[in-house]
Amino acid sequence: MPKLAELNALDGAEFTRLVGPVFEHSPWIAARTAAQRPFASRDSLQAALIATVAKASDEEKLALIRAHPDLIGDAHLTAASRAEQASAGLQDVHADEAAQFREYNRQYRERFGFPFVICARLNKKEAIAQAFPVRLRNSRQQEMETALQEISKIAELRLQDLVHE
Repeated sequence: MPKLAELNALDGAEFTRLVGPVFEHSPWIAARTAAQRPFASRDSLQAALIATVAKASDEEKLALIRAHPDLIGDAHLTAASRAEQASAGLQDVHADEAAQFREYNRQYRERFGFPFVICARLNKKEAIAQAFPVRLRNSRQQEMETALQEISKIAELRLQDLVHE
């Protein structure tokens, strides 16, 4: 786990390599944020990363959301996503639960055009299953905003795992 001072001293490419995975398959966020170094704290780094996302185009934000895997999906998961889904108990689902999650994923993607994103580390499988039908009633814009808020939570936890102050 690198210290913040060590991250601040890295060249842009190495900073991006280390911080990039904080956002699922979206190293462009770290790359755009690297020039703002040095960061005084992990919180200031987190705030800068989130500001980079906020300044991104709608297409880039949508690509960031789409970079996330379905919950209990068939996609290859990053190590971080696999651990996060496991922490929510999503690796221990019965066949009927898995079928229900896959149906929710299908309905959600069909309605919104991107995957359902929730910070699995802050939820358990029951809460996630209950969130699907509630969020399916939202507008696409509401769901984009919710997904980006959830991505922010995911990134914050990943950054805490990555950077020692």
